[in-house]
Amino acid sequence: MWVLVFFDLPTETKKDRKHASKFRKEMLDFGFQMFQFSIYMRHCNSRENAGVYIKRVKERLPPKGKVGIMCITDKQFGMMELFHGTDPAPVAPPPQQLELF
Repeated sequence: MWVLVFFDLPTETKKDRKHASKFRKEMLDFGFQMFQFSIYMRHCNSRENAGVYIKRVKERLPPKGKVGIMCITDKQFGMMELFHGTDPAPVAPPPQQLELF
C-alpha cells in the first residue's frame, strides 16, 4: 500500500512560505519521499499502518492551501508510467515485506 500526499500551498508571504516549508519537512520526517515538488509518497505494509501516517498528516495540515491524501495498492503503483522528457523512466520496485513464519 502506498500513501500519496498532494498539496498546493500558498507562498506569497513569509508566513505562508514558513508553513509550506514546515509541512514539507514534516513529510520527510514521517518517512515520505518527494515524488514531485508537491507530491510526497510513502510505502506502508498494511492499511492500518497507512492509517497511522494519514492521521499524522491530518494533524499537521497547514492553515491555508489544498492537501489531498490517496492510498493505492502496490499493483496500482506498479502500473504507473513515468517519463523524464520523452524517455520512459524505470519505476522503483516496492520495498520487500518481511515474512515471519
